[in-house]
Amino acid sequence: MTRRATLLLILTAALAFGGNRKIAPDLAAMPADKPVDVIVRYTSQPTALHHQKVERRGGVLRRSLEVVNGASYSIRGAAVRDLADDPEVEYITPDRAVKATLDFAEPAINANIAKQYGYDGTGVTVAVIDSGIMDSHPDLMTWVSRVVHAENFNTSVSDYHDQYGHGTHVAGILGGDASMSSGPGYTRTFLGIAPNVKFVNLRVLDANGSGTDSMVIAAIQRAIAIKSTYNIKIINLSLGRPVMESYTQDPLCQAVEQAWKAGIVVVVAAGNEGRNNTMGTGGYGTITSPGNDPYVITVGAMKDMKTLTRGDDQMASYSSKGPTLFDQVAKPDLVAPGNKIVSALPTGLTLTNNYPANQVPLSYYVSNGTAKGSPYYFELSGTSMATPMVSGAAALLLQKQPGLTPDQVKAKLMKTATKTFPTSSVSTDPVTGAVYTVYYDLFTVGAGYLDAWAALNNSDNVSNKVALSPLVQYSSTKKVTMVNGTNVVWGDTNMAANVVWGSQVLMGTNVVWGDNVVWGDSTVSGFNVVWGDNVVWGDSTPSGETSTVAIYGEK
Repeated sequence: MTRRATLLLILTAALAFGGNRKIAPDLAAMPADKPVDVIVRYTSQPTALHHQKVERRGGVLRRSLEVVNGASYSIRGAAVRDLADDPEVEYITPDRAVKATLDFAEPAINANIAKQYGYDGTGVTVAVIDSGIMDSHPDLMTWVSRVVHAENFNTSVSDYHDQYGHGTHVAGILGGDASMSSGPGYTRTFLGIAPNVKFVNLRVLDANGSGTDSMVIAAIQRAIAIKSTYNIKIINLSLGRPVMESYTQDPLCQAVEQAWKAGIVVVVAAGNEGRNNTMGTGGYGTITSPGNDPYVITVGAMKDMKTLTRGDDQMASYSSKGPTLFDQVAKPDLVAPGNKIVSALPTGLTLTNNYPANQVPLSYYVSNGTAKGSPYYFELSGTSMATPMVSGAAALLLQKQPGLTPDQVKAKLMKTATKTFPTSSVSTDPVTGAVYTVYYDLFTVGAGYLDAWAALNNSDNVSNKVALSPLVQYSSTKKVTMVNGTNVVWGDTNMAANVVWGSQVLMGTNVVWGDNVVWGDSTVSGFNVVWGDNVVWGDSTPSGETSTVAIYGEK
């Protein structure tokens, strides 16, 4: 089914439901006579009485999700409308599917300098909510495994071990210590950004890299509950799904907000839909959930060009662009290396079995090595790989200043990001040969290119205000302008918009774009997608990518 056909189906079904504001538009398309898995959010913490009301309608409780005042159920589609009439029901959504979205990369963000001065993530624990972590990989051990706690939330699998490979690769980028690529005889070293962090492994994705909203929400809920026990400071979410409604209604977004308010920095992949022009937007308006939430740090992907210098680095054309659908939040917040990243990954998992060409040859990093594939390292691309770069940098900051709030971490990382870019660059898909032009505007690069060493050296006394990503609005004068609330940190003198985002993306006082808006006069459909209030997009991905995991990368 094409995306336009999917969109038409959803909008038509929504009309059949009478446009009930409590029912998500994509839930309206579910069959009335078959059970569907849903997440119901209530106006207050649900009790046994709330569950009984669902059960009386033929529903079955799957999982309590107190963190969002909700629960997941299996219930017939026909009963959803009746349930929505309950005044204690806030909003009902499908239990949607989510999927998994460094030899050169570490110097590209100046993390190698940080390590020289003793910053390696010591004392910080990161919850990796993903496909699991192979805690026996040597790069993730310091005598014993640095995975201090592990749980499984995916009901289709029996344990917390990584069968897909994505979570282990992410953990290696974030905190691999390069045990299997260090010392005499090695020509390259694959060191993570914060090589002494500890991990909490919360598995939500199966052997094919798939899970659901309720699984991710349950894992976030658990991370909040055990935060003090394991000193969890950061949650890494290298996963996502299409945005289907405002972040204020999306249960996945509401869960990450609760983690943020509990004092945990939440870092999320932007998505890999930057080439998606199905709706005539040129890839704009494709940020995935929960990266569309203004609290979290949303990360896009750069190409380090396999060189140690930052000066020649370029944006990856598949990296999703803002603003976010429905709410028009300025995203992503930062960009970091994400293309063709080499990281820890053993053989025998789904990714290594299905994509043997991505196995790193021994000759790539071992003196006199053969062309045989490495049993320890694998190459992947995508915003999923850029996300742990930022999580690692956040760990370095929190090692140096443990008292920083999530908002202060976000503000420092964004202000110190490099803001010097070309006007545009051209990328080529190595599989299809398709050529893509990328423009370096606010909705593509955010506040800039992550610089871990600059963030560590930032001495700004950031206020206790929130660091919500700003909204943007399209005015009658055909200008896109940033809008901030009164209690947002960007109003402070040293954190003003022109300082944090830089003059390259701001054309004047908070003006982002003028008359030449990409989706403006040239395409009415593109304009309506980005600035309309009832449009969603599909879930197919550009060539060479699977969800938020780009297997091939680009030139």
